[in-house]
Amino acid sequence: MTRMIFGYGTAAGGLVVAGIIIGLALGTDGGSGGLMIGYLIMLVAFSLIFVAVKRYRDVEQGGVIRFSTAFGLGMGIAGVASAVYVIGWEGYLWSSNYTFIDDYAQATLAAKTSEGASASEIAALTQSLNDMRSLYDQPLLRMGVTFLEILPVGLVVSLIAAALLRNSRFLPARTAR
Repeated sequence: MTRMIFGYGTAAGGLVVAGIIIGLALGTDGGSGGLMIGYLIMLVAFSLIFVAVKRYRDVEQGGVIRFSTAFGLGMGIAGVASAVYVIGWEGYLWSSNYTFIDDYAQATLAAKTSEGASASEIAALTQSLNDMRSLYDQPLLRMGVTFLEILPVGLVVSLIAAALLRNSRFLPARTAR
């Protein structure tokens, strides 16, 4: 099971990192559209949890798996994928000379200004972005926040996969004829 956790977790994390970095390179906005694309990429990558749990159930467990075993496998994969995502994000930040947060803040303020936001709204947003910048200056906090960006998606997919696949009649294993 450990081999599956690391194999599928590394693959899922790699897919997320590649998707996010490609999105950044193509210039997707940092607003809600970019967030939606990022979480969609995470969801697609975490579909590997479903694949891994089904494979483990069908091949290793003879077509039967307990909820706790399936959930544990899913969360193991989610944890490894989240760690890969953190490492990938830190690598991106390092390669871009840690300018992401400044670029993000500048683009966010420019967008709010062009929308015609009031001076008080701009001031509140500036304070919020400065708070975010101070968090980004602390590597352990930044890594923790990055880890918590992706882990809940893995939690939800793990719960769904475990709930569905514990029923051996749901997508039963194919038998050779």
